[in-house]
Amino acid sequence: MKRPTIADVAQAAGVSVATVDRVLNARLPVREETSKRVFAAAEKIGFHATNIIRQRMLADLPSYNLGFILRKERHAFYQAFAGKLEAAALAVRDRRLNVQVQYARSGEPAELAGLLLGMKGKVHAIGATGPDHHDVTSAVSLLRSSGIPTFSLLSDFAQGVREAYLGANNMKVGRTAAWMISKLSHSPGKVLLLLGGHRFHGHSLRETGFRAYMREYAPDFEVMDALITLETRRLTYELVMDTIAKHQDLVGIYCIGGGMEGVIEALREGNRSEKIVCLVNELTPESRQALLERRISGIFQTPLPELCTDLIATMVHTIEHGMAETPGQRFLPAHLWVPESL
Repeated sequence: MKRPTIADVAQAAGVSVATVDRVLNARLPVREETSKRVFAAAEKIGFHATNIIRQRMLADLPSYNLGFILRKERHAFYQAFAGKLEAAALAVRDRRLNVQVQYARSGEPAELAGLLLGMKGKVHAIGATGPDHHDVTSAVSLLRSSGIPTFSLLSDFAQGVREAYLGANNMKVGRTAAWMISKLSHSPGKVLLLLGGHRFHGHSLRETGFRAYMREYAPDFEVMDALITLETRRLTYELVMDTIAKHQDLVGIYCIGGGMEGVIEALREGNRSEKIVCLVNELTPESRQALLERRISGIFQTPLPELCTDLIATMVHTIEHGMAETPGQRFLPAHLWVPESL
């Protein structure tokens, strides 16, 4: 196939070859609207110098550095999260947005606080996910006093100090999980809840919503004391295997935090999948396969494209117009996958 030329770009954009040349080489000023049309045409036909045109367009635009702190660098979900953040920033045509992503290695509040403070002076706004703790709140407060807004993602922290929370309504997700387990179970019995840690606000809300629903609508079910997995596969696997062995009347498992891979492994080895309704969070290759095999019953998925687009736009608006007097929150409905959805 013939490689697209400047003449092809000019024809696709409805402008002259000279105009495309000016956009490409920044020889003379070109109207912003015309530059955008040339860039769109070049991108559409696969012109080899499309990135150069984009750089020329962005040269005189406002430039902002956006910092993000995620968890578990090698986990499929967080890899996808980072990718969606990059894509959302790249989709903004009228600003130069530089995305900087760092990963926490643990769920320790001190680590998150250190990563937050480490971005001071390097970024204009920060989005992060992690535990809620007074050390984290202090870091967010210091950043705010320095003019750097912080946004909590997926699980809220530093309420009243952070700029906004973006993620699912975790209380509602917990109630939905309880409804599913109570309706899908063949009979009442024990239900196991697995939390990632004590300091994750979103996990606490999901547990609260789950228990509240069960008390009101399914009192015949016994919701056991929640177990802490530290969001590790091995510990989660051991906890589930031990529970399955001790409780033959176990009918439901809700993995509220990370570590779902351990749950899936335990259900596969324990041969109890058909008797236990299991719900996990986030659609990954492993959870998708487990759902197809019907080893788990449902997956709650964060709508990452919508969240990232919303977050980037909100960050830019806050940078340019100032922080809000009253911190807010933005709920995005979690997507629910069941075996027949795939």
